[in-house]
Amino acid sequence: MPCPHPVRVAVLLLGAGLAVTAAAQPAPLPFKPDVTVAADGSGDFPTIQAAVASIPHDNRERKIIFVKDGTYREKVRVEANNVTLRGQSRAGTHLEFSQGLGEYRAATDKLGQAVLNIFGDDFVLENMVVQNTHGVIGTHAFAIFGRGDRTVIQDCDVLSQGNDTLSLWRTGTGQYSEDAGNHSNPDGRYYHARIKVCGSVDMICPRGWCYVIDSEFFEVNPKGTGGIWHDGCRNPDMKLVMRDCRFDGLENWVLARWHRDGQFFFVDCKFSKAMGPREPYQYPIAPLHTDRPPTAAEIALHDDYVVHNVWGKRVYFFNSHRDGGDYDWHRDNLASAPGSPQPEQITAKWTFAGKWDPESKTGPVVKNVRTSTDQAALTFSENVTVKGHPRLVLRNGSIADYSSGSGSDKLVFTTSTADIAGAKLDFNGGTVVASEAGATLRFASATLP
Repeated sequence: MPCPHPVRVAVLLLGAGLAVTAAAQPAPLPFKPDVTVAADGSGDFPTIQAAVASIPHDNRERKIIFVKDGTYREKVRVEANNVTLRGQSRAGTHLEFSQGLGEYRAATDKLGQAVLNIFGDDFVLENMVVQNTHGVIGTHAFAIFGRGDRTVIQDCDVLSQGNDTLSLWRTGTGQYSEDAGNHSNPDGRYYHARIKVCGSVDMICPRGWCYVIDSEFFEVNPKGTGGIWHDGCRNPDMKLVMRDCRFDGLENWVLARWHRDGQFFFVDCKFSKAMGPREPYQYPIAPLHTDRPPTAAEIALHDDYVVHNVWGKRVYFFNSHRDGGDYDWHRDNLASAPGSPQPEQITAKWTFAGKWDPESKTGPVVKNVRTSTDQAALTFSENVTVKGHPRLVLRNGSIADYSSGSGSDKLVFTTSTADIAGAKLDFNGGTVVASEAGATLRFASATLP
């Protein structure tokens, strides 16, 4: 079953009786984007790759790349941290390329095995389609591959007919981690909201922590061995949480599997009638849909997986039902999860153990102010990015202009006096935002202590 276009995904989901997420538009930017991409040449760059390559690898500021509607047939590799890639419209902004993993390995280009390859931390993707048009069911054909920490993908269609459509693999030291030194955190954390994913086996397959809300998934492989996959073998707290998600696929599609230790939470989810009776399982010794005996290579691989499964089966459900009748294996069992969480506790912040809350709307605040004879330094509660030309308005009416510090937690203003008592922070038509990735831009408070 092909998955050629996001409209087709919607038709398939509606045909199965599943709701299609209403298209959501990100809030308008209150400032001009840093870079504009336009295929017709009306922007700063005609290609997305040229735009992301223009941002220095050591970037620490939140950089917004706005991509105008159009079809961009290219591969993209994001090396810099703190980059937002925002499409003009979800239906009109398409990034697509034909890339099978076998062809990539034979060619060994430097961009990566996916259409969009994310190597920077704190990356945000929103409001566009990313599609691998390779078109072969059952082979590896990544749409998005990532090794960054704190990756946000929202209001996007992520499409392929191959395996591993959406693969985020920040894995610390060891496997897949030749770039570990470029990241402040060894493991990966990922947040997805209102996305549609179409693919074959392991269409979403995070390594680390992942929270997915209000999203849809369609399995196109008639012999698929599992649509959802998780690797959490490096920390018993690692988990894949899917909340208020809808799942569909071809007849007898299989929900989930894992190789090494994984941990799954399905909360308030809906499964189509076509979902088969096979419950989530550890990778078997022989492939599903075959009756032949296992090969020596399969036995060796299975033995390796067994070594890396030490915490047992960890698949938890709450209020997750199948159209046409439930199977016994997805009955409510949340109380048996570690800590016996209540359904209302299972949020993004909970998923990331309180160390990252991508749904927070609380902006940075000024913690203290230090002055010298010619400078005033404002220290914020986290790293911030300056957009525009903020200033301090002193009590006597004079102005202290912003001087430096964007991308850090300290902004420096030039002043002619050390006495800034009663000064006010004036954004002066611009703003100051949190640099860290999140579901929304978080604006700094103008209040000074």
